[in-house]
Amino acid sequence: MIGFLTAQTPTSTVGWMLFLAERYAASFWQGTWITLYVAVVGTIVGFVMGFLLGIIQDIRMSREDNIVKKCVVKSLKAVCSVYVELFRDTPMIVQAMVIYYGLRQANVEIGVMAAAVLVTLLNTGAYMAETVRAGINSIDLGQREGGLALGMSPMKVMFAVVLPQAFKNIIPEMANMFLTNLKMTSVLNVIGLSELFMTAKTVAGNYYKYFESYLIIAAIYFVLCFLFNKLFLYLEKKMALKKDYVLAVEFMDNQ
Repeated sequence: MIGFLTAQTPTSTVGWMLFLAERYAASFWQGTWITLYVAVVGTIVGFVMGFLLGIIQDIRMSREDNIVKKCVVKSLKAVCSVYVELFRDTPMIVQAMVIYYGLRQANVEIGVMAAAVLVTLLNTGAYMAETVRAGINSIDLGQREGGLALGMSPMKVMFAVVLPQAFKNIIPEMANMFLTNLKMTSVLNVIGLSELFMTAKTVAGNYYKYFESYLIIAAIYFVLCFLFNKLFLYLEKKMALKKDYVLAVEFMDNQ
């Protein structure tokens, strides 16, 4: 039996990579699927959360606003600021440990996959909140003033004039965030998530071929990131071809 294994097993690095990739193809496919699922769901939900937080942080108060509205808005902004700073200033691997084991210690039953998605979306939301806020602030203030002068409500100006342009500006950062999440899922193996890194670690332990196993997932990560990067660049170019909004003040001048 030992002689049979010796005769069948490869002797070169490339040979071992092909051997492990073929023998454990199902495991690598499953690890890839889990990695993509956590990254995609976490990024999309986190982006929506970041969008809402960015809008909240951009709410502007006036002297005419009543005390209740001022207190509510200030409280919301304070909570958003604490959340953003907390998740931006701590490592994702620590967040995963604290959230997963903290919830279980509090007798909250949560699965590994759910915890992984939760950590990813909370981390994404914190970073995207600042990106959305910066994107909103990048839009010329005159467009808001022009929209208000035309009789539009502040909410309609935000959703019909400001946000569509801000969204176009933050697409590159959104793409970077997704690619980062795609790679950062590797740290979630600390809570037992069977993503690509955990898969490679498990496969490597069977033959003690860690270098070859990690080279395989390095190639998988590269292909995934390369393809998604090209996709986002294509979308960015398509969005850039669309005609920008006409400034409301220019519209008023032409009347």
